[in-house]
Amino acid sequence: MLETLVSSKTRLKILLKFFLNENAQAHLRGLEEEFSESTNSIRIELNRFEAAGFLISNRSGNKKIFSANILHPLFKDIQSILKKMTGIDYVIDYTLKQIGDLKKVYLVGSLANGIDSKEIELILVGDINTNYLNKLVPKAEKKINKKIIFKIFTKKDFDLDKIDTGKTPPLLIWSK
Repeated sequence: MLETLVSSKTRLKILLKFFLNENAQAHLRGLEEEFSESTNSIRIELNRFEAAGFLISNRSGNKKIFSANILHPLFKDIQSILKKMTGIDYVIDYTLKQIGDLKKVYLVGSLANGIDSKEIELILVGDINTNYLNKLVPKAEKKINKKIIFKIFTKKDFDLDKIDTGKTPPLLIWSK
């Protein structure tokens, strides 16, 4: 859907990487490996985003590390568009808010890494009506055309430090 507005696949990947997860940081060679694209096309887009103020950078040794400029006036708007495009907003607003006493929702997996995916992987924390959730999820999956994978924890049993989610820590996307 967003591909219609953003014609550059590299630009779209950078938007997802840095604006979906505002804590994401990356350098050119790491993005080259992650995106499987040439450093030149990535460098051009990174420079454009930085010149426009959407990305900021700092040096770590000989590497230039990029991250989103969360103080940019359009940051939240772009992030909102990306959440809508990936289906995260729909899942939260029309599915998760109806399943009981939900306290927190964390995004994990590819989307948390800023990589577009046909799956939305979530960690749900709270007292949740799993029967109702299991009825709502297939409807949401059909609506957003993505598979929804979730793990449920009660507030008492949830310990963020003990959850293995790979190299990217869980991204808090909703909290009550």
